[in-house]
Amino acid sequence: MEKDIILKAENISKQYRLGQVGTGTLSHDLNRWWHKIRGKENPYLKIGDTNDRSTKGESDYVWALQDINFEVERGEVLGIIGKNGAGKSTLLKILSKVTAPTTGIIKSRGRIASLLEVGTGFNGEMTGRENIFLNGAILGMTKKEITSKLHEIIEFSGCERYIDTPVKRYSSGMTVRLAFAVAAFLEPEILVIDEVLAVGDAEFQKKAIGKMQDISKQGGRTVLFVSHNMAAIKSLCTRGIVLQNGTVVFDGSIEDSINRYISIDELDDTYPKYFDQNSLVYGNKLVRLNSVEIISGSNETFYTIKEELIIKINFSTFKDVDNFNLAINFKSFTDDTVIFSQITPVKFSLKGDYISELILPANFLNSKMYCIDLHFVSNNVSLLTISNIVNLELVDFRVGINYYGEWAGYIRPSLKFDFTRKIFN
Repeated sequence: MEKDIILKAENISKQYRLGQVGTGTLSHDLNRWWHKIRGKENPYLKIGDTNDRSTKGESDYVWALQDINFEVERGEVLGIIGKNGAGKSTLLKILSKVTAPTTGIIKSRGRIASLLEVGTGFNGEMTGRENIFLNGAILGMTKKEITSKLHEIIEFSGCERYIDTPVKRYSSGMTVRLAFAVAAFLEPEILVIDEVLAVGDAEFQKKAIGKMQDISKQGGRTVLFVSHNMAAIKSLCTRGIVLQNGTVVFDGSIEDSINRYISIDELDDTYPKYFDQNSLVYGNKLVRLNSVEIISGSNETFYTIKEELIIKINFSTFKDVDNFNLAINFKSFTDDTVIFSQITPVKFSLKGDYISELILPANFLNSKMYCIDLHFVSNNVSLLTISNIVNLELVDFRVGINYYGEWAGYIRPSLKFDFTRKIFN
């Protein structure tokens, strides 16, 4: 079956000149022009450092992106993940035609709606209602089309009370709510979202994720989603690409993309990092994580809130360390810490192989998606931190129905109530 490609990036590269507005000076522009009329290549495409923010570099030119190639099918939800400074936002700005690539071309079919930064495309002096029409017009919609969707946009945004108030008086969260509602309900063929949903509250983020799922599954539309929230990425995306230092280092399933992303350790060069693609091992010269396993009493493929879980952590230390401890951080869908627990510090630990087990009681956490971070520490100094090493989804099945996320809050202990006492006058 032939693929229905709606977006294609071919050899996309973006070069910036550090400390400058633009990429050159008059002399550089003349040099480029002289090479061009002689039919020769731009001389400045042969120079420049890679996009590694941890090094000083030797050139004033830096490649924010270099030789990016990928295709996106209609209806696909693509997660673009990577560390800060990897080039994600630059790529989305090129895809959205906010900036032009230095080399390469973008081929797309249909309208592209972008949410790149809070308030992008909004006029602070205009009201929320006026900005809906302005933003819709920018997206290529007619006034009639915008009017037909106006009520749904306002209702979804939750800003009805302030819709005739100038946007400059909105909070950043309200601005994002309105911007997302406009982009989503005016039905673009491609929706591009860059981390802005992190500004919204948990309730709106849940609505936004649900809306994006509807857009892709029911509407057959395409979503490109950038986030550092791996739980959101996993729940929404069908495929992922991982950027590192301005290049694509992985393109595949969303689960494999997340595993590749969390392996990109940012330790100091004193402790060289390594990554084993086959065994997914992470570490340095001091400590190495060998495996993390979740053990339950049932043989099901899911975990319920009613069963006790054991988080089994296998690790090795390569030097004798003082006051060593291992901390485990359970995070919510929105990166809020739900539980932070650690083993009692070991005053003196010999190098060797260890297994540490954390027991999560039954009827303790609510039915939601959680991420787990691990922190290896000695004398309050981090030896190794691995974020989002495990995604843990807890469900509550009653009468065969999954009531995922029905109850508010993260802690849901099974408390005993006594309704048998009656007060007599």
